[in-house]
Amino acid sequence: MPMTPRERILCALDHREPDRVPVDLGGTESSGITGIAYKRLKQKLGIEGGRIRIFDLMQQIAEVEKPVVEMIGADALPLLIGPKSWKPWALPDGSDCEIPLEVHIEELKGGDSVIVADDGTPVMKRPKGGYYFDSIFHPLEEAEDENDIDKGMPFFRSMDLPWYNDEGFDGLKTKARRLYEVTSRAVVGNLWVHLLAAGQDLRGYENFMVDLVINKHLAHRLLERQLEAYLPRIDRYIDAVGGYVDIIQVNDDLGSQNGPIMRPELYREMIKPYHKRLWEYIKKKSKKPLLLHSCGSVYGLIPDIIECGIDALNPVQITAANMDTARLKREFGSELVFWGGGCDTQNVLPLGTVQEVREEVRRRIDDLAFGGGFVFCQVHNIQPDVPPENIIAMYEEIGTLL
Repeated sequence: MPMTPRERILCALDHREPDRVPVDLGGTESSGITGIAYKRLKQKLGIEGGRIRIFDLMQQIAEVEKPVVEMIGADALPLLIGPKSWKPWALPDGSDCEIPLEVHIEELKGGDSVIVADDGTPVMKRPKGGYYFDSIFHPLEEAEDENDIDKGMPFFRSMDLPWYNDEGFDGLKTKARRLYEVTSRAVVGNLWVHLLAAGQDLRGYENFMVDLVINKHLAHRLLERQLEAYLPRIDRYIDAVGGYVDIIQVNDDLGSQNGPIMRPELYREMIKPYHKRLWEYIKKKSKKPLLLHSCGSVYGLIPDIIECGIDALNPVQITAANMDTARLKREFGSELVFWGGGCDTQNVLPLGTVQEVREEVRRRIDDLAFGGGFVFCQVHNIQPDVPPENIIAMYEEIGTLL
C-alpha cells in the first residue's frame, strides 16, 4: 500500500526504506528554486495562473505552489514566519512577481538596488545586473569590548527574523495547523537560527573570523548574547507549532568548497559549545528531529554535529572536498539522514545535458537511498540559469513527475 508523503519522510528519518525515495522541493529556504527558474519551470510544465511570490529576497527564492508540489511529487512543505500581505515587484529579468508588503526597496543611481529598514538604514544591496541581495549592515562592526556587544541586544533579538515577515506567532500557528491537518505532507519547521553566521553578519565576516582567533572574549560574549536572544523566540515558536511539525531546520554554514571554513579544533573550541546548547535546547523542547543546513565541505565536522544532536544534513554539497556520496553513506549513514545531494547544481544541473542529469540522479540515489535515511533534493536552490528541461529530467528519473 502506498505511503502518504508524511509517512514517507518519517520513514526515511527513521532510517527505513520507504515505498519510494521521498522528494523535497521548497520544503526549506535552501532546497527550493529561484523566481526566474520557477517561472520557466511552470511554463514548461504547462501550469497557468497562480503567482510567483519571493519570500527570501536575499536568495530570490520563490514559494512553490500546490500544483507544482503535486506535479513533481514533493513530500515536504515549509513552515516559515511570513508576511501578512504582498505587493507587486519585478524579477531581475523584468517579469512580474510579488514580495512582502513591508519590504522597502530603493533604486540607486547607477542601477544598484538596496533594501532599507523602517528607519531608512540600507541593510542589503543588489548590484546592477545581479540576482541577489547581500548584507551590507553590520551593526556591531565597531564594537571594542563586551559592553559594546551588550548594547546590541535589539539586533540579537531581531537576528534571522526580518521585520517584513510580520505574520506573528498566532498567524504561524493557524498556518501550521492547516498544513498538518489538511495536507498529508511532512511539515518542516524553519527556525532560521544561526550562531556563526550571526556573528559574521553582526560584526562583519572578516571581523568575526578574526575575533574567533584573537578576540575570543568578544566572540564568546557575542555568541552568548545571541543564544540568550534566541531562546525566548524558540519557546514561542515551539509552543505555537510544535505539535504540527515533523522536523525542525536550523542553519549555519560551516564549509567552503575545499574544507571547513575554520580548523576543526577552532570550531570545537569556539562554536560547537554554543551549537550544542542551542540544538539540544530545541530538540529537548520540541522532541523533533533536527535538520541542519550547512553548505560546503563539512565532512570533518560531521561527527561533531551528530554529537550536538543533528539528525539530518542539507544540502550535502557533493562537489565540495571529501563529500563523496558513497563515502558519506558508508561512514555516517546509520546516524545521519542525507536531505540533499541528489543532483549537482554547480555543473550538472545548469550545464549538463538531460541525459547527464539523469545519470547524475541515478548515481546519487544508488549511493544514498539504500536502507533509508535519504530525502531527495538537488544541492541547494535551483538557480536562474538552470534549463527547465533539466529540472523535469531530474524528477522523471526519480519517477515522481506526473
